[in-house]
Amino acid sequence: MVLFWYMNKKKLFLWSLYDFANSIVYINFILYFAQWIVVDAGLSDFSYNAIFAITSVILLFTAPVLASRTDSRGGAKWWLNVSTFATFFFYLLSAIFAWMNMNVYLIAFMFLIGQYFYQLSFVFYNPMLDDIADESHKSRVSGIGNFASSVGFVIGILITLPFVSSRIIPLLISVPVFFILALPMMIFYKESKHVDKSNSLEKPQNINKTSLKKMITFFTLSAATPMLVAFFFFNDALLTVSNNYSIFLERVFQTPDMTKSVLLLAILVTSAIGSVIAGWLGDKIGALKTLKLIMVGWVILLPLMAIAPNFMTIAILTPIMGLFIGSAWTVTRAYLIEVLPENDKRYGFSFYTIAERFATLVGPLTWGGIIWAIGIQGLSYRIAVGTMTLFILLGLIILHYWKRPLNLSSNIVH
Repeated sequence: MVLFWYMNKKKLFLWSLYDFANSIVYINFILYFAQWIVVDAGLSDFSYNAIFAITSVILLFTAPVLASRTDSRGGAKWWLNVSTFATFFFYLLSAIFAWMNMNVYLIAFMFLIGQYFYQLSFVFYNPMLDDIADESHKSRVSGIGNFASSVGFVIGILITLPFVSSRIIPLLISVPVFFILALPMMIFYKESKHVDKSNSLEKPQNINKTSLKKMITFFTLSAATPMLVAFFFFNDALLTVSNNYSIFLERVFQTPDMTKSVLLLAILVTSAIGSVIAGWLGDKIGALKTLKLIMVGWVILLPLMAIAPNFMTIAILTPIMGLFIGSAWTVTRAYLIEVLPENDKRYGFSFYTIAERFATLVGPLTWGGIIWAIGIQGLSYRIAVGTMTLFILLGLIILHYWKRPLNLSSNIVH
């Protein structure tokens, strides 16, 4: 196939396999660990959600510094390996301690550390896209990675389905499977940029001073700033709708659990398909133009879901929702690779990862505030879905009107 003439096939396979692997552990912790620690172990909803808030704050203070150092000196693969092993180790401790019914706060702490390293790994993983394909094929490679991720979600659900009666066994299964499948990337992927140890003894106070200066300069000059700000808003809406989709089905249409599971699988399958389609389209007409078209699709789709007269309409719209989810994340990653200069790839993606985590703040508060103000009824959930359109629209406006010339990015200090 001509597609692979411009790609490193070995690196593409290892890179995609890693995305497949981490999706398996992610989906099982979202499905089972969340229920176990809140419902079974009695940790409050506030405390559980605080885990993610604390993780985001730690990322904010550490990820940009680590990313900047690997951009200038190399060593991203080493940090990816460290993050992957730490994710495996602390997630496994969380599962084992839960199985042993140990102190819930100890388990929550183990999960917090594991969650931090899970998120940190993407700071070093995502920019590797630049090492796999040339400029005209990056969107397609990003789509292949997202396709592998979506398939990982599906497989992650299917391999633990026989053990759903226990919320711990799926965790004990998925964590080792994740690590085994991540090993080929950890062992065989060779980073093109070699480690430069010439300035490895830089003083901590100098690191802090230059980090603050670089952060200010980055957001002032970088061509990626409009995308990162827009991503904060439209990703907020996508995650909020995704996280509350099953509740929306329950409150508005009284949908049975089995039907919800089928629709979830439909979303995951079409998300995989959408990733590939958007990757191809992004290489043909440009990642930014493709993303704008996807955002227009969301602006149309969400109001249709809000006013859907019956469940059949929702069942028809659901696969389209999956297509748009996979598509949006595919071209966002590819576009950032395009606009970030070589010496700021991981640094820019550190803010992408942070924005992805903090994007779970405004949308959920808006959604929850609407339900609180109007009450638990079908109408309030319809209004909440419709309101998410405003976040998408704001992101689209930012993408369309806020532009930065690419040549300014090269002026960012190091």
